[in-house]
Amino acid sequence: MTSGDLQYRSEAGRMVAALTRVFGIHNLALAEDVVHDAFCRALETWKYHGVPENPRAWLMRVARNRALDVLRRERTARAFAPDLGRLLHTEWTVSGVVAELFDDTAIADDQLRMMFSCCHPKLPQATQAMLILQLLCGLGTREISAGFVSERGAVERRLSRAKRTLAQSGPMFDIADRDDFARRLPAVLDAIYLLFNEGYHGTSDRVVRSELCNEALRLARLLAEHPTGGSPETRAFCALVCLHAARIPGRLDGDGHLVSLREHDRTRWNGELVREGQRWLERSACGTNISRYHLEAAIAWHHAVAARFEDTDWAAIGGLYDALMRIAPSPVVALNRAIAVGQRDGPRAGIAAIEAIAGDERLQRYPFYHAALGEFYLDVCSGDRARRHFAGAVEFARTPQERDRLQCRLDACTPQPEASAS
Repeated sequence: MTSGDLQYRSEAGRMVAALTRVFGIHNLALAEDVVHDAFCRALETWKYHGVPENPRAWLMRVARNRALDVLRRERTARAFAPDLGRLLHTEWTVSGVVAELFDDTAIADDQLRMMFSCCHPKLPQATQAMLILQLLCGLGTREISAGFVSERGAVERRLSRAKRTLAQSGPMFDIADRDDFARRLPAVLDAIYLLFNEGYHGTSDRVVRSELCNEALRLARLLAEHPTGGSPETRAFCALVCLHAARIPGRLDGDGHLVSLREHDRTRWNGELVREGQRWLERSACGTNISRYHLEAAIAWHHAVAARFEDTDWAAIGGLYDALMRIAPSPVVALNRAIAVGQRDGPRAGIAAIEAIAGDERLQRYPFYHAALGEFYLDVCSGDRARRHFAGAVEFARTPQERDRLQCRLDACTPQPEASAS
């Protein structure tokens, strides 16, 4: 990935938020055009003069100057942000107003407003999350379609319709509206989580994309630290992202190959992120409701504090998955619960727990379903069954690195007499 790509990931959302605040949400397409123009100018200029010492400041300056050009050229023909009124139509004030809106604090606040504006009640929750991923997180339609297991053309059409709805929605969201905030929060958290997952074990040729994980962590902190956004649920979510992000340095070995959690060099885990995650988890322990993020963060904490894989408290993790299945059941949660059961009670119990959920068609195409069964069948010396499942895992692997690791597990299955798994 080029430096321009990385800058786009980290800066496009900030720029869209600031420009939408300047132009008004009804001019969303204009804000996107200015962002694209700024990055096109960056690619042309940096190619000959090199990347500037502070690329973010360079990009923001270009976007700010372009916004001023648009305002001066079109202020008699186009309506801009209604709440800024005449300030954007008066030469004496327009430069100062735009400069203030490109201040770091203002941009952070506008990013939150923009995320919640994307969660318009007329849009399905999945479409709301897609909008956030594209507009605020810089993901392309290929990545979004992979994350939602949808056809790329269908995602493009949904996003196009959603932007038209957003442009007709009126002013940007008021972050101080606590009731509407709570209604829109689930889609915002879904989008940030999808962004993190795309970086942690996504579908591109790069199996770990730390820039996406870092951006998701920044957005999670931004939300959890906001006076309105700092609810127990968002604090638990921030804890979850911190605790998962802490494990990123251990996901690849010295040769850049993907390794399983069992094989992680835990001395490489980020201890500061573990401690931050624990602090957020402690701060989330208030109120009367336990969200899925409380439970998932608690599971991640148990993994994070185990010095070795063998020291993991699988009994506690199994109980947390039982609770998670009650409030947020899904095939993947059921699979993770079954794996915890197998680690706690032995491989035969794990096989039985996985086969109890085997009827779900989505799991049949999920590589880790087959990989989990392959590992458990290896543990009970059922080589033929292990090979069949590892072959299935290889077939459905989503990245070359994932496929290579699973192929190694398949190659390790040497023929041996079939043993009963019962």
